[in-house]
Amino acid sequence: MIVGWIGLGKMGIPMAGNLLAAGYDVRVWNRTPDKAAPLVSLGAKQVASLPRLAEECDVLFTMVSDDDAVTAIYTGADGVLSARVSGKLAIDMSTIAPETSRFLAKQAQKAGLRFLDAPVSGSVGPAKEAQLVIMVGGEQADYDEAKPLLDKLGKAALYLGPNGAGTSAKLAINLLLGITVQGVSETLLFARSLGIETEQMLEIISQSAVGTPLIRGKAASILADDYPAAFALKHMAKDLRLAREAGVSTPLAESAQATYRHALEEGLGELDLMAILRHLQGTTLTK
Repeated sequence: MIVGWIGLGKMGIPMAGNLLAAGYDVRVWNRTPDKAAPLVSLGAKQVASLPRLAEECDVLFTMVSDDDAVTAIYTGADGVLSARVSGKLAIDMSTIAPETSRFLAKQAQKAGLRFLDAPVSGSVGPAKEAQLVIMVGGEQADYDEAKPLLDKLGKAALYLGPNGAGTSAKLAINLLLGITVQGVSETLLFARSLGIETEQMLEIISQSAVGTPLIRGKAASILADDYPAAFALKHMAKDLRLAREAGVSTPLAESAQATYRHALEEGLGELDLMAILRHLQGTTLTK
């Protein structure tokens, strides 16, 4: 089996690397070709164009930033669907709108390309360790075929239903992620206003029923007030916008969507989503 990988960002490189480590023949394409260098050094083959990659490979993975990027990759003039792809399998792991996933699946079907939406829960660390949770929408038979590959990328690959089900589940879990990070941030700032040190409050949270690996993993970053992006705040703002467009309008969802949007407008988008704490420090909520 020859595997193609499109999208070599912070997540794509370690994920494609895990397939290489598992012994797969991996071929890669990226809009910025230089980003392929780490994988080429590990044995991947760099391919010059999307149509050529599509024709050389049996299975194609896409892992890019947003709806426009993934739509262009598949439906652009020199995109995947301009190649001979009948009978092949595409697995899109991007976080996009469920409607976009369904649209791409229909376009792929016209070309004879089978299509799964399979976004992931987890950031760079879990990607490196193949500990992602993968949520899959599409045909059951295509999921069954893809499962051995997905098992090299994550600790769980769950089949959820037809196209769009995977991306729907991803928006739901990221809604919880965004709310959780905002809630912890507000808790730390409230405790601080009452004289409780942040390190002490983090220990209390960690030892309590609401302690999570997420917050334990962010503790050092919080204490240093340094937020290198494992999952960039701009992506969370995008995902919460997509969730709202998909129909969520609950009080916490509305609050989180507004908070991350304001933080993005403040210029914090390239930092980790935990930088929402830095944003909230400057709001009237904490004064």
